[in-house]
Amino acid sequence: MAAPSKKVFELFVSKIPWTLAGKEMREYFAQFGPVKKCLLPFHKETGFHKGFCWVGFTTEEGLNNALQKDPHMLEGAKLQVQKHIRPFVEGPRLSKDAEYD
Repeated sequence: MAAPSKKVFELFVSKIPWTLAGKEMREYFAQFGPVKKCLLPFHKETGFHKGFCWVGFTTEEGLNNALQKDPHMLEGAKLQVQKHIRPFVEGPRLSKDAEYD
């Protein structure tokens, strides 16, 4: 039997109302397939999230199911949902103030 795939099939979601949290986003997208991760970044100064997130499904089917639904409505707002082209890679992050050579 083949080992389970470590590949994650990702969506990029924007126009998220500030009243929603990562837990609600994960629960909403779980109706389309198993969610492996939901990354909702927060603004350090305001404490509010930035209005976008990445949702990673364990299967391509979950990703395709989510992409087929339109519109995605949460708390009266229409979310913008698209396939994430460049997968999020976990690891060290560079500061936005970092200098590049």
